[in-house]
Amino acid sequence: MPNLPRLVVIVGPTASGKSSLAFRLARLFQGEILSADSVQVYQKMDIGTAKPSPAERKLVPHHLIDIRAPDQDYNAALFREQADPIIRRLQQSGSPIFVVGGTGLYLKALTRGLFPGPGADPRLRQNLKERAARDGIPSLHRELADLDPAAASRIQPGDLFRIVRALEVYLQTQRPISQFHATHGFQDRIYEVLKIGLAWEREELYRRIEKRVEEMIAAGWVEEVRALLNEGYSRSLKSMKSLGYRHLASHLCGEGGLADAIALIKRDTRRFAKRQLTWFRADGAIHWFGPNPENEDQIDALVKNFIESGAASP
Repeated sequence: MPNLPRLVVIVGPTASGKSSLAFRLARLFQGEILSADSVQVYQKMDIGTAKPSPAERKLVPHHLIDIRAPDQDYNAALFREQADPIIRRLQQSGSPIFVVGGTGLYLKALTRGLFPGPGADPRLRQNLKERAARDGIPSLHRELADLDPAAASRIQPGDLFRIVRALEVYLQTQRPISQFHATHGFQDRIYEVLKIGLAWEREELYRRIEKRVEEMIAAGWVEEVRALLNEGYSRSLKSMKSLGYRHLASHLCGEGGLADAIALIKRDTRRFAKRQLTWFRADGAIHWFGPNPENEDQIDALVKNFIESGAASP
């Protein structure tokens, strides 16, 4: 087995404290941070994405933040393509590498690879989303169950993103996405990986989410979205459809009051956190830790042992 780069991957739902833990560990072990966040890649979108502050980025180098304008596309394949040379360079320099983010697909692409299926078809995808809006998401799930029972059995009836992707693959190739997955196996192993997850009691996590939304509003999130709109960035852009930005853009375009927009952001962020937990809980290689301060010593020892010996999760 060649000397593979070692990645400490920190996961968890939004507002769980992933970034704070990564920052603390990177300082402790003199490492660098690789962001696996699908929205932090965009410039001018700072408050609503909870980007690390300039002071934090000065103390600990961060990578793959602010690398795209809001009107430029980005995806998991590009993330993996750009992350690998950074990881190789850090390995050669001897810097421990901490990957942090809540975008499960990016983390899966990085650590296990992507199957060689068809790319996105924007027109087909939009058509499927319109059908879901008209007929209900469960109707698409039933269609998927007819075309690809194996995929439908693994996808929740309300998971619009994964249902649309599975149907998109089938309609483009006439092959089930489950067949692509079985062929690929997601067994690419080009890194040694230690995965650490942060878990909270649901009600406490929801309180943290609501507090963070209020702090972001107080920090100028509305003004940030207004500036993006004034610069001509369309609400139809992928970046502007991200969580919170679409709600505040609707408010600023006269489609509801600010209080209603904030309430919707809190609700949809709670739902997003629930989906993140479902995704991450399916990964048996994650070492989960609660918010108890005593867990810090356990985490530090686990990371130290991994960095020094390469004892990785399966």
